[in-house]
Amino acid sequence: MSLVSEIIQHNQTFVARGDYEVFRTSMFPDKRLVILTCMDTRLTELLPRAMNLRNGDAKIIKNAGAIVSHPFGSVMRSILVAVYELEATEVMVVGHHCCGMAGLSCARVLEKARRRNVSEQTLQTLRNAGINLDSWLRGFDQVETGVRESVEMIRNHPLLPNDVSVHGMLIHPDTGKLDVLTEGYGTANPA
Repeated sequence: MSLVSEIIQHNQTFVARGDYEVFRTSMFPDKRLVILTCMDTRLTELLPRAMNLRNGDAKIIKNAGAIVSHPFGSVMRSILVAVYELEATEVMVVGHHCCGMAGLSCARVLEKARRRNVSEQTLQTLRNAGINLDSWLRGFDQVETGVRESVEMIRNHPLLPNDVSVHGMLIHPDTGKLDVLTEGYGTANPA
C-alpha cells in the first residue's frame, strides 16, 4: 500500500468516527502567540508539549532552521498575517540544539542535487538569473546565531507594530528543555 493510500484509509476512519472533534478550535490563537520553529521531526509533538500548548493555542510556522531569511519573504509575511489578522501579540523564534542547518554546506546540497539529475545547465541558469545559491542554501555557524538574527529581523521589521514582543529560545530535541536567548518584553520596534 502506498503512503497516500495509507493516509487516506486512516483519514476515512478518522472522519467517520468523529475523532476530529477534540481538535476543534477557532482560527485565532488562544494564547495570541506565533512561533517560528524548525521543521525537525523531533519537534512535531515535543515542542507543543514542552511549551504547554494545545491545539488552537498558537500559530506555528516551520522551516529549515527557524530562519527568517528575507524581510519580505513568506515567513515574515506569515508572522505579519498572524499579528494583524489573527491577533497574535507575541512572537517566539525557537531553534534547537543539534540542528542540521548549523554548518549546512551548499556544495554538499548541490552535489546531492546533481546526483539526482539536476543538471549543471540548470544550476548555471539559476546563477545567470542572479540567484546566489551559496547564500540561499546557507545555514548558520551556531544555532544561537540563527535564532538571534531571526529575532532581530522580526523586531526591526518596518511593518511590525511596536507592541509585539519578539523572543528567542532554544529547545533541546531530546528532553524538551527550553532556554531563553532573548526576551522581548520592553523591546519596542524602533519604527
